[in-house]
Amino acid sequence: MQYFVTGATGFIGKRLVKKLLARKGSVVYFLMREASRDKVPALLEYWETSKTRAIPVFGDLREPKLGLSKDDLKLLNKNIDHFFHLAAIYDMKADADLQMAVNVEGTHQTVALANAIGAKWLHHVSSIAAAGMFEGIFREDMFDEAENLDHPYFSTKHESEKIVREEAKVPFRIYRPGMVVGDSKTGEMDKIDGPYYFFKLIQRVRQMLPPWMPTIGIEGGRINIVPVDYVVDAMDHIAHQEKLSANCFHLTDPEPMRVGDVLNTFARAAHAPTMSLRINAALLGFIPKSVKKGMLSLTPVRRVKHAIMKDLGLPDDILDFVNYPTRFDNRDAAAALKGSGIKCPHLDEYAAPIWDYWERNLDPALFIDRTLHGQVAGKVVLVTGGSSGIGLAAAHKLAEAGAITIICGRDEDKLAQAKKELKDAGLDVITYSVDVADMAECDRFVELLIANHGGVDVLVNNAGRSIRRGIESSFDRFHDFERTMQLNYFGALRLTMGLLPHMIAQKRGQVINISSIGVLTNAPRFSAYVASKAALDAWTDCAASEFADIGIKFTTINMPLVRTPMIAPTRIYQNVPTLSPEEAADLIVQAVVYKPVRIATRLGILGVVVHALVPRLAQIVMNTSFRMFPDSDAAKKDGDKKWLQMSADQMALQQLLRGIHF
Repeated sequence: MQYFVTGATGFIGKRLVKKLLARKGSVVYFLMREASRDKVPALLEYWETSKTRAIPVFGDLREPKLGLSKDDLKLLNKNIDHFFHLAAIYDMKADADLQMAVNVEGTHQTVALANAIGAKWLHHVSSIAAAGMFEGIFREDMFDEAENLDHPYFSTKHESEKIVREEAKVPFRIYRPGMVVGDSKTGEMDKIDGPYYFFKLIQRVRQMLPPWMPTIGIEGGRINIVPVDYVVDAMDHIAHQEKLSANCFHLTDPEPMRVGDVLNTFARAAHAPTMSLRINAALLGFIPKSVKKGMLSLTPVRRVKHAIMKDLGLPDDILDFVNYPTRFDNRDAAAALKGSGIKCPHLDEYAAPIWDYWERNLDPALFIDRTLHGQVAGKVVLVTGGSSGIGLAAAHKLAEAGAITIICGRDEDKLAQAKKELKDAGLDVITYSVDVADMAECDRFVELLIANHGGVDVLVNNAGRSIRRGIESSFDRFHDFERTMQLNYFGALRLTMGLLPHMIAQKRGQVINISSIGVLTNAPRFSAYVASKAALDAWTDCAASEFADIGIKFTTINMPLVRTPMIAPTRIYQNVPTLSPEEAADLIVQAVVYKPVRIATRLGILGVVVHALVPRLAQIVMNTSFRMFPDSDAAKKDGDKKWLQMSADQMALQQLLRGIHF
């Protein structure tokens, strides 16, 4: 047998050619573009064959007679037993003009070639999309009955099949596969399409919730999914049957599942929560189109929808197909396959390898550089308060990742020691002596940064001051609040606003503000510190909203207690569980790499929830900690030392509220 195949390098085509070559004495000619000539050796290796049995023919699908040379036309003339046409766009997100050029014009030229060389059989691989959005059961002998073909994917599939039916002068067979997914045994797939669009959503739900947690989802029409190995096996078998009464075959699942069941099947394969309650998307049909169109014409609604769909990797019009109304009768295909042992497996049988292959090979997150080096190499990163503690640990990681790392601090000796420490580790850092609490110094520093470095790409506002003193002990110390606000809020703000114009001009940049878990838990004794950080948090949220559309990211880190020189004066913290500076620096790395809006511990998030839902209970817990733990020695007027030894109650509470300031 001699074959000619278009689309031989595609997902289905590669597997079909391998199947054809398994037939004794078979020779396959396959269409390739000249620009892809270098791919031939890899294809021969995949097919486990030689160039004498798999022969490339160079041309272009959109050229007359596929652009084949006269010699190739002469070689193929009256010499092809089976002509398989698989080359097409199988992507609902593809450009409409491209789909028209490939699916329609490409099929027109393919049929012309099949006629010209006198192929004994033309096999056209269409799709169930050729039926459009037909209401009801679409049989294999139906074609003109297709309806709702507005989408270019549907219309071009229908039009290409029409060309075969009207222009082919040789016997032909048409195959309409369902929604083709990966191999039922290996899960192998080459792109994201069809049900794969929902995999990211399932993954996100799994990351947020335990698998036993019931969730609410959607219900819709029946979705016809088939694995690629079934499609290839069925086409190969049917194509070689001599006497068949039909010429169109639905390679579909005879028992298609509803959208909700499909999503739950993949959710179970992903060990994610399943949708216990499903809301039928058909209810949306009762909303007048004019109302829906009016809602989507509102800029905020349109932008929110676009952002959500983009984040989840969903095509904008995917929801239009949730209520897919068409069922497919496949009795002719079933009759042709009878006795062959070839049948479409149930999705439950192969969902696990499909999911596993996607997560290991196709998940879009795999192709994003999630390394610190990939995010900061060659970029200017400024860390304030970088001469010790969290700032120094972060500077070490940033410099190691290839960033042009700048640190600033008030103490020149500490800066020199920090620079030496990094240099001894083989790392380079640029230092500036700056008092961030001084507005004039901030302005001069910004001018230096712009003059010497052209601005900064990432700003880490880490410099800060903490005061642990109860309000009752602060009645005559208003300056504590002023100086804390001056550094933690006004200083950070002055630098940020000085450097933002450069980021705006570049349309990129990131500001990372080191806040505190105390903002989330409203820690007593830290009213000055928490108020200054809360002000910075609020400003950051406002700024993030203003600059969301020009590429500038803002991240707030509600840092738990960290063992740094800042907490050293408080003796009670000597036995309290804390993060190390290196662990805190890892949170900054996480902020740079993933650019979330906020980074907080679970306990911090719980604090927000408790304060929002049961504020009185939250006050009781915080008041208990306030009464249980004393002021620091510096804050106490009587020098009472009775609190140097921790009681059992104190130890239990500080373990329960790990990382929270007391």
